[in-house]
Amino acid sequence: MDSNNSNVKSNSADTILIVDDNPSNLQVLFALLESYGFRVLAVQNGENALKIANSILPDLILLDILMPGIDGFEVCRLLKAKSETQHIPVIFLTALSETVNKVKGFEIGGIDYVTKPIEHRELLARIQTHLTLKKMSFSLACQNEKLQQEVYARTRVERQQALVGKITEKIRDSLDETQILQTVTEELVKVLNTDSCQIELYDEKLTMATVVYEYIKEDSKEAPSLHLRYHGKVQQVIEPIYQQLLKKIPSQFVSISSNVNDVQYTKLACPIFENGASKGILGNLWLLKPSEAVFEELEVQLVQQVASQCAIAIRQARLYEASQQQVKELEKLNRLKDDFLKTISHELRSPMSSMQLAMQTLEKLLQSEYPHYKSPKFARVLEIFTSSARRHNRLMENLLMLCYLDVKSEVFTSELINLQIFIPEIIQSFSARIQQQQQNLVIDLPEDLPLLSSHAASLEHIVVELLTNACKYTPAGETIGLQAEFTDQAIELSVTNSGVVIPEKEQHRIFDQFYRIPNNDPWQHGGTGLGLTLVKKMVEVIGASLELESSSGQTKFTIKLPNHHCTSLS
Repeated sequence: MDSNNSNVKSNSADTILIVDDNPSNLQVLFALLESYGFRVLAVQNGENALKIANSILPDLILLDILMPGIDGFEVCRLLKAKSETQHIPVIFLTALSETVNKVKGFEIGGIDYVTKPIEHRELLARIQTHLTLKKMSFSLACQNEKLQQEVYARTRVERQQALVGKITEKIRDSLDETQILQTVTEELVKVLNTDSCQIELYDEKLTMATVVYEYIKEDSKEAPSLHLRYHGKVQQVIEPIYQQLLKKIPSQFVSISSNVNDVQYTKLACPIFENGASKGILGNLWLLKPSEAVFEELEVQLVQQVASQCAIAIRQARLYEASQQQVKELEKLNRLKDDFLKTISHELRSPMSSMQLAMQTLEKLLQSEYPHYKSPKFARVLEIFTSSARRHNRLMENLLMLCYLDVKSEVFTSELINLQIFIPEIIQSFSARIQQQQQNLVIDLPEDLPLLSSHAASLEHIVVELLTNACKYTPAGETIGLQAEFTDQAIELSVTNSGVVIPEKEQHRIFDQFYRIPNNDPWQHGGTGLGLTLVKKMVEVIGASLELESSSGQTKFTIKLPNHHCTSLS
């Protein structure tokens, strides 16, 4: 034996089938291959070759072509026609003197030819090559199958994620709990092809579970539809299954369902709770399949993910419902407050108006009929009564204005306002007061200001209230300014006064109802505490904005009216 061929010994005892009608050839090949560690089978005709190949499935076949009965080509064709034997490598044996159509052999599935007389090293080399190729092919097929399984598993995971995303998309934007429950049950029946899906929700004490929604796939040809047969059914949480569900662990089991004709079903129960949430579960999802079917792991994961999204959607819907109830309660309280203010304002307005009229009459009567009774002290008392009555009337007017402002805002109509005329008319009523209080007045109105489209009465009230505040709190010798400026974005009306600053910590509260800055009324002018509140609301009603700046010895209120309120004078 040639030592150079020792590396072709078979370590795995590969089986080789030799088919040859010549016994001497069989004997030589049998001895040769067996000496190299192969398991060798030998037959002398095609019929026996097919029988052994089908039962033993050898790793390789050495097949003589010219044999009586079924020749080698036919044997090869029959082997390649069957799935069990088609992967067995076939090497044809042919005598050098024989005229053979080798192309035909390759066409019907042969992989190689060896000519007789056979050179041993060549035969061993060819056998080893094709056995190696077969093993490599088998290994590659196994790897391909493994990859296909991995791809299939990954595809299923991606499909599962897509299904969860689809259901989540349908429920995440809904704030209607009923719609959420309906969507989840219907989609799970369709996606998992289950017989039914129920949602039950717990009470606050987690002692009772109530079926709130159910979707059943009928056995008839009709499409699945909502059924209310078990809607509202209450179940006490005492069965062992609920102890597991309350621990947030899903469960799958087979049991007889008394609700569905006493038929056995595979049931999957999955708790509804938010992943990572500290709060307990809200309820459970129940899905039914025929008893011979099971819920695969990916299906259970899908239901768990949907249950988690369902819990989030339910909580959002309940929070929204609670907020809506709070809004309704606030609206109710606001209506009660407005009704109270309207009532009290009307009730107080009448007697205060009568008192003011009586004091005016008394003052005229004293001047005309009893002038000798008039004294500085009496005049001061009368002035106190008059100013107090005027202040209380103003308070009533402001209260009524606050109550009706929202209603009026719907019917306010705009008109064109020429600020060159509008502002001086307002200033005229303050001139005497400013002069008497030894304050300076500066007005800056550019000549090219456009016409302003706004509600004149509201704008007048705003400017008057800001000027009134300026007159109240500007010390003698200081300046009150009113300026208009036209920019690309808006017309800006500013009322400034020097000599006084609003503390920064008070600036954010200056527009609150009934709020007055502590210890910031040295002249004891008093006030209703509603003036700036009304200014803020009216500015919003006319579609403008209001800004406050107070620093470096000056306070400035700026009203900004957007350019769409403006019309060119030309």
